[in-house]
Amino acid sequence: MFTGTLSAVITPFKNGEIDERAFRELIEWQIQSGVQGIVPCGSTGESATLTHGEHERLIKVAVEQVRRRVPVIAGTGSNSTAEAIRLTAFARQCGADGALLISPYYNKPTQEGIFQHYKAVAQAVDLPLLVYNIPGRTASNILPETMARLAEIKQIVGVKESSGSMEQASDIRRLCGDRFVILSGDDSLTLPLIALGAKGVVSVIANIVPAAMRELVDSALAGDFARARELHYRLLPLMRAMFVETNPIPVKFAASLLGKCTAEVRLPLTPLSPICAERVRSVMSEAGLC
Repeated sequence: MFTGTLSAVITPFKNGEIDERAFRELIEWQIQSGVQGIVPCGSTGESATLTHGEHERLIKVAVEQVRRRVPVIAGTGSNSTAEAIRLTAFARQCGADGALLISPYYNKPTQEGIFQHYKAVAQAVDLPLLVYNIPGRTASNILPETMARLAEIKQIVGVKESSGSMEQASDIRRLCGDRFVILSGDDSLTLPLIALGAKGVVSVIANIVPAAMRELVDSALAGDFARARELHYRLLPLMRAMFVETNPIPVKFAASLLGKCTAEVRLPLTPLSPICAERVRSVMSEAGLC
């Protein structure tokens, strides 16, 4: 259902407020460049600092701007199950095609708690759901055995896997089968994960090089690994540069260099440091982007 290159779209800010015009133009450019899905209000979209009203508005605007041309998978996760249900229900009401839910963070639920959390959302809202496993942000890892239990729930169609473990991804694929979609949560691991059976990526660098990332994924999915490797190594410096500081600080700076939006982020995130800004600028220059 959700395959290929999905963009983890940034949230442009201007003078402390959401820059809706820039958000719409960014989405439009990415669709015209070939991305196969838009994912608003995720980690890259700074969902943690959005008010509930802003969160809902961004989902609504994304659905309006996309106009059914590609799927919209709205970020609706929370460490509160009740809040995750409310946000997911709103996304369905707006016409989103699916929802991406981060595993509950900070309160560190057990594997059973994680399972019951997703099960409760799936039972409450009739919408395809993607699990988001990113232990570096949540302080817990969804084990492959738990993922296999989740895969048995009809509404839960796949996972954005960001554990960084090829062994874990292999076990998820082995235990869950081909029906359960694995999407890479790390641009630099997209190629190896597709080799293991993943179906695409929720991409950060699609915010700045959507066409190139689409070609990499398409090549890998088509079995043209020679071309996919060529693109992987060409884009690798850019992939790494987007994480010289906490995401999305570098990618918003990069987008500002392209004139797509300001580099503004919300506290507790801070502007890219001068030394890291120079590194991002240099990598983008070498890639012919600025």
